[in-house]
Amino acid sequence: MTQHTLKQFDTDLEAIRTGVLQMGGLVESQVTNAFAGLRSGDKSLIEKVIAGDHRINLLEVDIDEACSKLIALRQPAASDLRAVLGAMKTVTDLERIGDEAKKVAKAARRLHSGDLPYSPKVDLNHAALLASDMLRKALDSFARMDVTLAPELARMDEDVDTAFEAVTRQLITYMMEDPRTISNSLETLFIAKAIERIGDHAVNISEYVIYMAHGRDVRYAGTEAVEIEAAKGAKS
Repeated sequence: MTQHTLKQFDTDLEAIRTGVLQMGGLVESQVTNAFAGLRSGDKSLIEKVIAGDHRINLLEVDIDEACSKLIALRQPAASDLRAVLGAMKTVTDLERIGDEAKKVAKAARRLHSGDLPYSPKVDLNHAALLASDMLRKALDSFARMDVTLAPELARMDEDVDTAFEAVTRQLITYMMEDPRTISNSLETLFIAKAIERIGDHAVNISEYVIYMAHGRDVRYAGTEAVEIEAAKGAKS
């Protein structure tokens, strides 16, 4: 492989990496605005999130095409190939986080469109803040190829899961005690599930970083495997 080709590969790969981070920033903004719209009932903000999902979808297609073209033209191997595959996997999870933000916005629109002001029965703020922080840390991990954040994200995800379970129990109780709350409770449960899924996708991104950096696929391998790879990164 010539020096020119090597430089061109680096240029192409950096363009993909920049695109992933651009998409990540947009997704992060979507999540923030969706939760803000839920809290405030700001219809313009809610509609902005719903409309903005299309741009995220287009970015995913563009980055996937760039990755496919890079593989076909440059035939990368080893760590270079992992970098391209990791980027493709990351944008898939980012697109799905964007979908969850859109779901939150649509549920918020329904909740705030009733005759009476929306008054939440349960507190989703803690879980929403955790999920938003997880997304930010996952993007930071990708930007710096920092595998050491993965265990922290795994622990945060456990907290989000615990919060989701607590919200579910509370909402079931409300629905059993007063059938009039069923409609709003189901919408709230829908939002809580979206928050839980955002946390899951953030964890996935941190695991892809481990794959790109160390060549170890830790999906489904358990917390211990994640901690081992993170410890390797801390020593390097």
